[in-house]
Amino acid sequence: MTENAALTYSSYLALDDVLTAQHPRSEEHDEMLFIVIHQVYELWFKQLLHEFTKLQNTLTNGETAHALHTLKRSLTILKVIVSQIDVLETMTPRQFTSFRERLDASSGFQSAQFREIEAVLGRRDPRVFAHYPEGPQRDRVRAAMSRPSIFDAFLGYLVLHGYDVPHDRLHRDVSEPLEPSAELQKVLLKVYRDDSGPAQVCERLVDLDEGLQEWRYRHVKMVERTIGDKTGTGGSAGAKYLRSTLFTSLFPDLWAVRSEL
Repeated sequence: MTENAALTYSSYLALDDVLTAQHPRSEEHDEMLFIVIHQVYELWFKQLLHEFTKLQNTLTNGETAHALHTLKRSLTILKVIVSQIDVLETMTPRQFTSFRERLDASSGFQSAQFREIEAVLGRRDPRVFAHYPEGPQRDRVRAAMSRPSIFDAFLGYLVLHGYDVPHDRLHRDVSEPLEPSAELQKVLLKVYRDDSGPAQVCERLVDLDEGLQEWRYRHVKMVERTIGDKTGTGGSAGAKYLRSTLFTSLFPDLWAVRSEL
């Protein structure tokens, strides 16, 4: 687009680029659906990362209303992402098999943006690097695992609202997995019993944790119904690996206190 060209719907959204970004490698009808669905996933992942950056900023600033709004939007996006699996499941195993071999070594396990989402939500799993050679994407995921997570920002938010968060939780090594803390759980019980804005933020974080677990469950069932226990594309462990990620809490302290409320 030239500098003086009138802005149009198409040019603003760069539709010439977006709508010509699908390049099926076979003549099979269903490959187009497979490509479009995964491209849309990546767009939503990009938006989620954008929202999570804002969420961390609002938590760092102690802004309850803005944090709740951003969490609500993020949760709504996550529900859309989960619902897209319904569309993908209209493709039968035979229809997927008809073009699967054309995918070569490509695999959804290679989505750097999804690994970044996991990282900002607190997951620290060096096994993911097996899917990335040395290069920009590997560096991007490694950097995400070295930055504070949303839960780290939430602990700072609690301090701003007058809660005595344990020193070792505030100054932990953020490159390590988040471990449950009995002392922190005592603080969270007080947050819930005060029943004010921070308690609402706690609940929305639990919603976020539950939403990602719903995504994982729907994802593994979709893979199972499409390829069973076959090795995944790109040589990944497929459904076996995906099952191993189920029911692992992102924010274990928020779940642990529920039996005490």
